[in-house]
Amino acid sequence: MNTPAIRINHLTKDFSVGIRGMKLRAVDDLCLEVGDNEIFGLLGPNGCGKSTTIKIILGLLGASAGSCEIYGQPSQRVSSRRSVGFLPEAPYFYRYLSGRELVRYYARMCAVPRAKIDDAVDSVIELVGMTEAANRRVGTYSKGMLQRIGLAQALVHDPQLVILDEPTAGVDPLGSAAIADIIRELKRRGKTVLLSSHLLAQIEGLCDRVAILHRGQLVKEGRVDDLVEEKDAESLVVQGLSAEGRAAVEATIRAQGGQLARVEKPRLSLDVYFLKEVHQRESEHVLGHTKQPASADQKEDAV
Repeated sequence: MNTPAIRINHLTKDFSVGIRGMKLRAVDDLCLEVGDNEIFGLLGPNGCGKSTTIKIILGLLGASAGSCEIYGQPSQRVSSRRSVGFLPEAPYFYRYLSGRELVRYYARMCAVPRAKIDDAVDSVIELVGMTEAANRRVGTYSKGMLQRIGLAQALVHDPQLVILDEPTAGVDPLGSAAIADIIRELKRRGKTVLLSSHLLAQIEGLCDRVAILHRGQLVKEGRVDDLVEEKDAESLVVQGLSAEGRAAVEATIRAQGGQLARVEKPRLSLDVYFLKEVHQRESEHVLGHTKQPASADQKEDAV
């Protein structure tokens, strides 16, 4: 499929705050594309606009300016979201339903044909590894189990696009690894996954591409390997080189009896890259703010 799963074009979202109705810009002229059948990570500190962007994609919020499309259809249309599954950051589920009853309830809400509901429910419960606990009440589930049954409800209608907001928040490492495996399986099945997360190490090994947001603006976007590669440096991995030859340059490696195994680009960790970019933008923002003259309202408040 050549049509992007998500196309965001010059998206802006302002909120009115305070009694004066001042504008708070949550998303600022954002342009972004998520390709079909890829895992795309949306990264950024709290308040950077990740959740607002997701809500606009889902039609839960309207944009102040710009547009958002899901597989070529405006995201405001209900029809564009029929093949979208969503797991919010802090889902609330009916505690007195069993896991199976809960997933079945959402299957009916998503218009899964009655004749196919049982098979669909059993299939997604097995996919997320909740078969043994499917008949227990949701109120007895751990955080990790809640996230996995949440994934099941997001997948029960077989969506092409799956949106996950902090899917591993509060989940232990084993549960996080299990959820990551489920996301990889979704990609193998041809699905597209958009997820936001603060767990950068997990994102680094999971996503095809990532975008970093800061104060509602796109800071960087691209393949993880391209972003974290140190382009101005190379490392030589040498086998069998004598101690005396370690200081030699590449031209003398063979003369010293060594073997050049490969040449590769050293990598930063995604955590380091992320913090560097965000701190740089924060410094620029503070510097620019201190250089701006006080507005009339600020002068009046100061008086």
